[in-house]
Amino acid sequence: EVQLVESGGGLVQPGGSLRLSCAASGFTFSTYAMTWVRQAPGKGLEWVSGINSGSGSTSYADSVKGRFTISRDNAKNTMILQMNSLKPEDTAEYYCATSVCDYWGQGTQVTVSS
Repeated sequence: EVQLVESGGGLVQPGGSLRLSCAASGFTFSTYAMTWVRQAPGKGLEWVSGINSGSGSTSYADSVKGRFTISRDNAKNTMILQMNSLKPEDTAEYYCATSVCDYWGQGTQVTVSS
């Protein structure tokens, strides 16, 4: 069974950091480009970041560039989103997914508030 399970969300103050993890199973993780997507309350889905399956090249939405870092550990079937300098506007449900969005995780809530 294909599974993507996010973890690491929580409540953090503005300027703080969180590390989100996505644990993958049931497919050949190393061959898939992966993506983080988020959905703020009452808003649509927003692409956050992506990482390819070969060179490990990364890309970021302008809104998070310089603050977030995406990475993966294929030996552990894990993808990471390190989020620093968090802002209230980063508050959202964060999802990991394959880049073609055929598989999604259940999401993890990130709340940035004083």
